[in-house]
Amino acid sequence: MELPHHISLDDLAGIKDGQVALSAAAHKRISDNRAYLDAMLTRGETYYGINTGFGSLCNVRIRAEELAQLQENLVCSHACGLGDEVPEAIVRLMLLLKIHGLSQGYSGVRPEIVQRLADLYNLGIIPVVYEQGSLGASGDLAPLAHMSLPLIGKGEVWYQGKKMPAAAALQQAGLTAIPLAAKEGLALLNGTQFMSSYATWSLLAARRLQDWADVIGALSAEAFLAKAEPFRHAIHRVRPHKGQIATAQRVLELLQDSGIQALPKQQVQDPYSFRCIPQVHGATRDVTDTVIQVIETEINSVTDNPIVFHDEEAILSGGNFHGQPLALHMDFLAIALAELASISERRTYLLVSGQRDLPAFLAPDAGLNSGFMIAQYTAAAIVSQNKQLCTPASVDSIVSSNGQEDHVSMGANAATKLRRVVLNVQRVLAIELLTAAQALEFRRPHRTSPALEAVVGKLREEVPFMQKDRVLHDDIVAAEKIVSTGYAL
Repeated sequence: MELPHHISLDDLAGIKDGQVALSAAAHKRISDNRAYLDAMLTRGETYYGINTGFGSLCNVRIRAEELAQLQENLVCSHACGLGDEVPEAIVRLMLLLKIHGLSQGYSGVRPEIVQRLADLYNLGIIPVVYEQGSLGASGDLAPLAHMSLPLIGKGEVWYQGKKMPAAAALQQAGLTAIPLAAKEGLALLNGTQFMSSYATWSLLAARRLQDWADVIGALSAEAFLAKAEPFRHAIHRVRPHKGQIATAQRVLELLQDSGIQALPKQQVQDPYSFRCIPQVHGATRDVTDTVIQVIETEINSVTDNPIVFHDEEAILSGGNFHGQPLALHMDFLAIALAELASISERRTYLLVSGQRDLPAFLAPDAGLNSGFMIAQYTAAAIVSQNKQLCTPASVDSIVSSNGQEDHVSMGANAATKLRRVVLNVQRVLAIELLTAAQALEFRRPHRTSPALEAVVGKLREEVPFMQKDRVLHDDIVAAEKIVSTGYAL
């Protein structure tokens, strides 16, 4: 499909695994912009990174005959990432977001550069990129350098299920390397696409996990014989946070026609982990909505430097590559998502605690069997790790490039740890799903709502009731796969 001029998170969810093409309008924007840059270069003026060195070498003038070599040197010298490989799904998002960013027509690149990125994306030639190396300012330099190496026939890629040299993959696909022209290496490396791809991936996952948290929380409430009163609209009408209202309404819908809700309740109130589901889950929803607005602004922005304004006849150096908006909001999102796991683990704890006529650790023969005792330990360990991961990366900075780049966002570190938090939340929710479904069996013959019974049925296709101890790791992995691959209802 043709990339629209403005893309949303929903657009990315729809096209991230499809084919992309440049629109005629995008092609014209890019061509007109490049033509203006070429004309300006004939005037002999100095422009940062176009005919100068980079960073603290910005005062070193480069001869015209060396401008192409300058750009290739830039890509090669900056490709010094380390650590784990970035997951393929996120590299695909990096390619897609870089294509979209260059298509805005302010980066001074030739259309063939953007088209070649689209070729890599469409053919499934996925550059090998590493997690470590970006300071989240001056652009995501090291990761984007690795992403860009295949354009010049260097680096490694994943292609047709195999890791291989980029040159070999290009040859197999019938493509040739493209020598870079003035400004193009800088346009490829400057930008926030590493950070924003992680943010995009995390937001898509966050929306799914928020829905699952409501469903699993409602299922746990049924298993614990919790009251539906805290979800009634009147309570939330007088504290009208959008996410709180939406969560309460969602849980009420999930409990509709529940036979368990019709049972008499002895307690006056339930613990906060049940009673405050709307307030806690809802606050996370509100944070997610805020972060979506920031990320959608970012992915539709021009984030390289300098920016070529052919429509204003200016080439301006600035700091749009600085990842501060991303870093702050990814830290915020990590904290908000971690709370979904925190409250989930508390519900799991209550379900295995032997209260409200449930057997200790949900074991039919407790003592001989340990039941779900250690599953709660695992959830607790993950929740504790999330607390450590939620220390903000955005409060850190370190001077680089001989002081020229003296304040950085550390947004790349915020990005990679956000993904770890997302995966941790997914695992904690999977443990609660298993625990709630096990606990619900002790309420039979009473049944929960048709909606929640359908969720239990989906789980039971993969994980049977635990009559006696077995390797719970396998059950948790199966439950996590359910939580990770789609929405609950």
